[in-house]
Amino acid sequence: MPIYEYQCEACGHEHEALQKISDAPLMVCPACNEPELKKKISAAGFRLKGGGWYETDFKSGTKKNVAGESSAPASSGGSCCSGGTCSSH
Repeated sequence: MPIYEYQCEACGHEHEALQKISDAPLMVCPACNEPELKKKISAAGFRLKGGGWYETDFKSGTKKNVAGESSAPASSGGSCCSGGTCSSH
């Protein structure tokens, strides 16, 4: 079940509630008992990773950004440029 964030427009009290997606939004503030509670929009607190998700199955080559993998290029004989072409120097 997701955790929803609410804020009272009357007193400013912030409240979190564990609710089913199908549950009706809360309306009454638990702090001031006014019907001014509004649901806040917030970011999801999870990341889809592992086999079967876009991050690992549909990205290719250097575009992958999987947890635990280093994004730094591997050293190739002391040069940062592969094949002798480098536009960063």
